[in-house]
Amino acid sequence: MTAPPVISFRLRAMAILWPAFLMAGVLEMLVFALVDPDALHWFGGTAVTLAPAAVYTLAFFVFWLVIAVAGAMSHLLSMPADDLNHPSAPGTPHWPR
Repeated sequence: MTAPPVISFRLRAMAILWPAFLMAGVLEMLVFALVDPDALHWFGGTAVTLAPAAVYTLAFFVFWLVIAVAGAMSHLLSMPADDLNHPSAPGTPHWPR
């Protein structure tokens, strides 16, 4: 039986980051279709003094980060235990197969 091909770290990262980017854009559109950035308030009740473009930008990056972490955790949890518990042989990528 042959070993599965080794997938590079870059390919795995893009398989997580690209769908997360797309879904962050969708979530951004859904949230700000209902929320006015000028009407936002902090937990203490004071108004958020950021420009609307800054609110959109920060929210997008937060959405992207949260979705990417969820995707990475799903990927990690779907890996076989042997790939996580045994280090790679010398000369092979350190990312598990």
